[in-house]
Amino acid sequence: MGRKRMFFIGVLAVIGGFFLAGNISVYGQDSVLAPGAKPTLVKSGFGFTEGPAVDAKGNVFFTDIPNQTIYIWDYRNHSFSVYRQKTGMANGLMFDEKGNLIACEMGNRRITLDDMKGHVTVLTQEYNGKKYNQPNDLWIDPRGGIYFSDPFYGRDMSGLEQGTMQVYYISPDRKKVSRVTHDLERPNGLIGTPDGKKLYIGDHGAKKTWEYTVLYDGTLRDKKLFCQNGSDGMTMDEKGNLYLTVDEYILVYHPSGMMIASIKLADHPTNMIFAGKDRKTLFITARPSVYTLEMAVKGTPAAINLAPAAPGSFRIE
Repeated sequence: MGRKRMFFIGVLAVIGGFFLAGNISVYGQDSVLAPGAKPTLVKSGFGFTEGPAVDAKGNVFFTDIPNQTIYIWDYRNHSFSVYRQKTGMANGLMFDEKGNLIACEMGNRRITLDDMKGHVTVLTQEYNGKKYNQPNDLWIDPRGGIYFSDPFYGRDMSGLEQGTMQVYYISPDRKKVSRVTHDLERPNGLIGTPDGKKLYIGDHGAKKTWEYTVLYDGTLRDKKLFCQNGSDGMTMDEKGNLYLTVDEYILVYHPSGMMIASIKLADHPTNMIFAGKDRKTLFITARPSVYTLEMAVKGTPAAINLAPAAPGSFRIE
C-alpha cells in the first residue's frame, strides 16, 4: 500500500475513529459490518472449500475441491447437504439468469453448465486447439457473457498448455471464446459491477488487483491499478465496495481504492458471497472451514445473482 493511501487511512482513523473488534479493523465512521459482528465458524473438516454461489432463497452452493463435491448450505438452519459429487475438482461457481449453475472444473480443465435437472454440458474446454490450464473463478455479466480466469498452480509446468495464464470471455450466445487479457502473471478472483461497465481482476501472481473498462463485445481496455493486493476470491456489496481474500484476511476496499476494513480469520479465506434472506450474511469459504459474518450492507446483484432456489431433493452422481 502506498504512503499516500496509508496517510489517508491514518487521517480517517483520527477523524472518524479507528474501531477495533477482536481481529476486525474498520477505518472511518461507516462500517460495512453489523454492530458487534465477528466471524462465526459454521463447520470445519472439509478438504479445501471454494466457489460460493447463492440461490434465490439465500442458500449457498460451494465446492470442496480435492473431495470433488458441491455442497449446499441452508442459511435457515445452518445445515449442509451434498448436491453433486465427481465434479472434476470444481472451483468457482455462479448461477446464470436462467438458473443454470456454471462451474470452473479445474481437474477437467473446462467450463460446464449444470441445468439443475441432472444434465451437465461442456461450454468450453480448449482455446486455439489447446486445453485450458486450471479454470478457477468466473463472473457472468448482465448480457450473459462469462469471464473466467485460467491460472496454473503446481510444479509440473507441462500442464500449462496455453503457455500463459490469462482471463477469457465466453460470448452471451456461448458460441465464441476470446482471450481478453494478455499480460497478467496468475489471475484468480474476478468480478464486475452490476452495470457491466467495469471488471476487477485479482492477479494473484503479481499481488495486484486491476480495474478494466468493459466494451460491449466483452473486450477490456483502460487497465489501471486498483490496489496493491492480489486476491483469491472476490465479492462486492451494494455500495460498490470490493472484498478481497488475501492470506488470512478479508480486505474491503472502497470503489476509490481506499481500504476501509480488514477482517482476520483463524483459517485462510478463499472466497465469499452475500447470502441469507436479506443478503446481509457474508458466507466465507476458508480452506477446511466455512464461516459467516453479519453485515450492515447487502451484496450487489452482480455478486448474488437471481438464480432459482435449490431443488427439494439433491442428487449425488
